[in-house]
Amino acid sequence: MTTDAQIATEQFQQMATGQGFIAALDQSGGSTPRALHLYGIESWADEAEMFALVHAMRTRIMTSPSFGRGPSLGGLGPSEGGRVIGAILFDRTMESTVHGLGAAEYLWQVKHVVPFLKVDKGLEEEADGARLMKPIADLDDMLARATGHRVFGTKMRSVIRLAHKDAIGTVVDQQLALALHILDAGLVPIIEPEVDIHSPEKAQAEDLLLHGLMGALDGLRPEQQVMLKLTLPDEDGLWTPLVDHPRVLRVAALSGGYTRAEATARLARNHGVIASFSRALTEGLRVDQDDEEFDRLLDESIAAIHAASLT
Repeated sequence: MTTDAQIATEQFQQMATGQGFIAALDQSGGSTPRALHLYGIESWADEAEMFALVHAMRTRIMTSPSFGRGPSLGGLGPSEGGRVIGAILFDRTMESTVHGLGAAEYLWQVKHVVPFLKVDKGLEEEADGARLMKPIADLDDMLARATGHRVFGTKMRSVIRLAHKDAIGTVVDQQLALALHILDAGLVPIIEPEVDIHSPEKAQAEDLLLHGLMGALDGLRPEQQVMLKLTLPDEDGLWTPLVDHPRVLRVAALSGGYTRAEATARLARNHGVIASFSRALTEGLRVDQDDEEFDRLLDESIAAIHAASLT
């Protein structure tokens, strides 16, 4: 029988060296309605039905032959988890089932996709051009449950809109404090200080964020490694010092509202950064498509995002 330590080691190796990308399947209460509208579902009776509908959408994606282990479509050959190496789940998804298994267990055991858990509870109101995370009162409970499901790591999101040095420093400080807590629990945190793609000061904000993150990472102990999920930068190659930093396991990019074509084009220009796309991944998928069309379109999306992640 495979031990927890062996699973953790294999997952770590896949995240460190796997030639693929991370699927972001973690829409929560605030982002779920938009995801469902784009999928072609316009209404639902209540919150419970809304989450049931989005779980059905996620299940359709996770169980598609184009996702994770198994033969991909279009004659591309077995992916064995190679194109999609990780997936981020919402708490409700982690506690739900897929084909009789817990969602995280299904991802790893059936698809060989490393599971992550979104742990943030949304954002505070904007102050000085940034939105901090709301307090996570049940963080320890979430981490314990994630460990029980053999989840590898976590993800938490802040948002930066303006190039305000002190506010960006506060975002980084909050992210690192939580990251240290998560590391102590035995999980690998994905730190996500998103810079709004519509920011009038996007490039300047990204420069300030780079310096803030480098300073924070330099303060970690040699055995501590984190992952980063960042906005595709205006300056190609800006995140290279983070890709090369010894305390960074992997740098991923969010699509942030860019179309898949724009997001993959930008990603391909940033060597060493892999995708962690949500809207760009599911672009074009609709509830009324038959399985053949759905799987074909998802396969095309995964192929495009995978190719951009290899550069």
